[in-house]
Amino acid sequence: MQHLADVTRDPAAGEAAVAVERLSHVYDGRDGQVPALEDIDLTVAPGRFTVIVGPSGCGKTSLLMMMAGLRRASTGTIRLAGRPILAPDPDRVGVVFQEASLFPWQTALENVEFPLTLRRVAAAERRRRAEGMLKLVGLEGFGGRYPHELSGGMKQRVSIARGLVQDPPVLLMDEPFAALDEQTRMTMGHELLRIWSQTSKTVVFITHSLTEAVYLADEVLVMSARPGRIIDRITVDLPRPRTYEMMATDRFGRLRERIWQQIRKPD
Repeated sequence: MQHLADVTRDPAAGEAAVAVERLSHVYDGRDGQVPALEDIDLTVAPGRFTVIVGPSGCGKTSLLMMMAGLRRASTGTIRLAGRPILAPDPDRVGVVFQEASLFPWQTALENVEFPLTLRRVAAAERRRRAEGMLKLVGLEGFGGRYPHELSGGMKQRVSIARGLVQDPPVLLMDEPFAALDEQTRMTMGHELLRIWSQTSKTVVFITHSLTEAVYLADEVLVMSARPGRIIDRITVDLPRPRTYEMMATDRFGRLRERIWQQIRKPD
């Protein structure tokens, strides 16, 4: 019988940017231990855009936080660029959360600078790098605005700029557009692909939107209901750059339907 891990291994990937091996996790609950993740085994090749989808509560965010070094798994290993990730390491991985979580008393530019301030980077270098990131995400000229002066999409652009400012090779994104309206969400997805194409980052992106998953991804990893396992790895062979018109094609629809059938079927 084929091991579930086989669906997440890309034999042509070479050295993985992210490698998760035999990872499982159990939470301690009031009524005893609750299995959250089971035997997760996956690789993400450098420069790839990988999307993870699955039912609510399947452990997607927990897995991402473990990749970020923000949580420890019960068993198994996670390696970034061949080395274990045991704690947050901004030289190797950046994180963009569902909420922008900007400091309201700081300007957009100061929010982007903040991680560099913590690392005592010289003021002139902080400013140069932060301004470059704001330009990259399409917010040149908005550095002096405070969060309350920005739209939801603009706040998320600031959050993405903050995640990129330390230039990590891997960017983890936990449903960053979930709170946005549909039109803004589609625009932000298109903008994210532009940014990704210009930076060559390895992206691992979580979403509940199957349309968003197919539109963004090189590959989609599908998780089962809790305890979360990887049950399918779907290569998205749509050409790049992606266009909105692709969403109306039969191929796009078939890919989306394959994901849906995996998520909705009984475990």
